[in-house]
Amino acid sequence: MRHLSNCCVLAVILSIAAAAYTPSHPSLATFHQQSRTRSVFSRLRDGLIRSVWSIPSCTGEGGASNDVKSESTRPSTLLARYGGDVVLRFTINSPEEAAALTEAVHVLFLDVWEFNADWVDIRLAKDVVPSLLGLLPQSLQHAHTPLMHDLAQAIFESYPSLAFEDPSPPAQDEHRPFSPVLQASPNTDQTNIFFRNYQPLSVIIPWMRLLRSLFPTHVRMINVGVSYEGRDIPALRVGVHPTNADKPSSPRKTILITGGSHAREWISTSTVNYVAYSFITAYGKSKEMTRLLEEFDWVFVPTMNPDGYIYTWENDRLWRKNRQQTSLRFCKGVDLDHSYSFKWDHDSNVANNPCSESFAGEAPFQGVEARRFANWALNEIAKNNVSIVAFVDLHSYSQQILYPYSYTCSTAPPALENLEELGLGLAKAIRTNNGEKYRVTAACEGTVESDNQEKKKFWPRIESGGGSALDWFYHELNVKYSYQIKLRDTGSYGFLLPSKNIVPTGLEAFNAIKYMGQFLLGNKGIEVKEESREGSTAVATEKHEVEIEDEEADIELRRRWRR
Repeated sequence: MRHLSNCCVLAVILSIAAAAYTPSHPSLATFHQQSRTRSVFSRLRDGLIRSVWSIPSCTGEGGASNDVKSESTRPSTLLARYGGDVVLRFTINSPEEAAALTEAVHVLFLDVWEFNADWVDIRLAKDVVPSLLGLLPQSLQHAHTPLMHDLAQAIFESYPSLAFEDPSPPAQDEHRPFSPVLQASPNTDQTNIFFRNYQPLSVIIPWMRLLRSLFPTHVRMINVGVSYEGRDIPALRVGVHPTNADKPSSPRKTILITGGSHAREWISTSTVNYVAYSFITAYGKSKEMTRLLEEFDWVFVPTMNPDGYIYTWENDRLWRKNRQQTSLRFCKGVDLDHSYSFKWDHDSNVANNPCSESFAGEAPFQGVEARRFANWALNEIAKNNVSIVAFVDLHSYSQQILYPYSYTCSTAPPALENLEELGLGLAKAIRTNNGEKYRVTAACEGTVESDNQEKKKFWPRIESGGGSALDWFYHELNVKYSYQIKLRDTGSYGFLLPSKNIVPTGLEAFNAIKYMGQFLLGNKGIEVKEESREGSTAVATEKHEVEIEDEEADIELRRRWRR
């Protein structure tokens, strides 16, 4: 009865929490519209919630619901801010082109969305395009394509609807009871209302508290710091500690999973939540997942930048930095992922202006949230008997798995082959799940190209790679397995990834993080599962042997490439 009661409470609270959010910014309140016609029970429920939360009905005349966000419903503030903006992808083919584009970006203070060795995505006003092209060589005059023709509409559609969608499962599953347990069937995730849309912090925090209350045996809610504006940086610590008093207590192996360092990367926040939920609800249901929670503590930090995240919901959807004051009153914010002390401001010509989207601050750790998170990690190691064995920082976009170093490619990190081996395994865990390909490379190689097998050509950097959390945890805290994973997609939507991608992206990250845990246990993610039926053991063993050979081939190819 207690389990059934918990399930009912989870269903009710998640439904209310996800449905009851009312944006404090007036223009965003108009984003939300009612969905399809619902059952009598759903209408009664919705009426009750509207009454309690004072939410106006969005139904038009005659009770017809509008399921599509049309251009006519866009707030005027969106059109005023973004109506004249465009996102362009430039294809880069030479160091000279990279240098010219880098210089133009700094001169015009443009917003670089993403970049790698092949292309650079830049957001800018349409009337600035001629000025940009005037600073570029002839070869780049036509080497660009628009990624988004209507940025304002894409931003509008990224916000969730207040529509009270019927959370009941599809017809074929109508008799299936609600369960918070992660199951193999994707229908389970599709009926979880929390992951149907991106959620504001005012919903995420009660949701985290709810998980702590429902699963007190292996979930604790903690804070890993305080933001510039005084908000807690919440986290979930998930794990089951041994109770054998006769055995000496060794440092607790801990894995950190963070997201939301850049405020506009909503998919990173949702993905941290999804992976946390998957781990929490799998405990006691899966032997391999139960063992991972017994062997490790998992600390999930959904948003490292709560001030900036809230700002993206209430003011500017594309805000990137935190919200602290800088030396220029009209240019707020520090890029938290360039604020750490290791090789801070390695390239003094990049990101040294407070108005830059990549402003690293005027001194190491000037970013308040980065400094306090680093202090928390140091304190955990020094005083709380913790050993951080892995660090994964989730970002978007471009579908890449990046390992140290970020600040330079001229110095190879110690144990490079181990980093590559696990990185390739993470990519394979994703690829075997749904076919999505994630590129595995050093974080510094965003603007590095190889002419041949023996010599690499270093291209000018679009932005500094110094002061990253990735390098700091790897080098300063000696976290052997440190990665930055850039999630979906590869540019079609960029930071405005539609909410229908939340669950698929979460599954990709879940499979990768689970593989990491198995790898750290020494299994390398390829052992035969304990719960496999006896009849399938031989087949499974043969399959895993093939996977081993495939993985070894990948590693060998990487080694040859380096030579």
